[in-house]
Amino acid sequence: MSVTVVIPTRNEEEAIVETIQSVPNDGWCKELDFLIIDGNSTDKTRDLAESSGAKVYIEPRKGYGRAYKTGFVMAKGDVIVTMDADCTYPGEEVPTLVRTLLEEGLDWITCDRLKKAEEGSMPGLHGFGNWVLSTTARLLYWYGIHDSQSGMWIFRKSIFEDERMRPKHDGMPLSQEFKIRARRYLGKEKTAEVSVPYRKRVGEAEINTWGDG
Repeated sequence: MSVTVVIPTRNEEEAIVETIQSVPNDGWCKELDFLIIDGNSTDKTRDLAESSGAKVYIEPRKGYGRAYKTGFVMAKGDVIVTMDADCTYPGEEVPTLVRTLLEEGLDWITCDRLKKAEEGSMPGLHGFGNWVLSTTARLLYWYGIHDSQSGMWIFRKSIFEDERMRPKHDGMPLSQEFKIRARRYLGKEKTAEVSVPYRKRVGEAEINTWGDG
């Protein structure tokens, strides 16, 4: 089983190397590669990622969702893993999460940050905004996901053979859209939410609390 880790970036030179190196590369899967979808960084993000062995693609079109849609098409792995480039998500958990996907016969996993979030990892309005959006999503859609804004997913690339599983949004709402599509079209028996640690970010955030969650 081959695995591609897709990471969107925009000026993440402080954390990109540590993010890539946080994912074990000790032969736990047949092939592991990293695909960086970069939004025209003006720092050393791309050079540092390439020096760490990642493939880098510059996506001139703006948007978090646009970056992921491009990455999903370009990823060559049988399994795709997504995570942010700021050391907030636990790369060391990737082998376990992929094994869970395969051994339990799942097609898609999303990670819940809320239960194991470290103190200070979701400061102030950002943490409150996540809670509001996640609660609203559960009330509106009743799809059983606690963390509607999580950006760490593990899934089989083959799910995109069903056109209904291909997200459409170019912005941050792709995160919630993808979860709704997974629950609706793959079903609860083929999807799961797994709690993982969530840590303080490394580097300056380029996210709008209310606009981006």
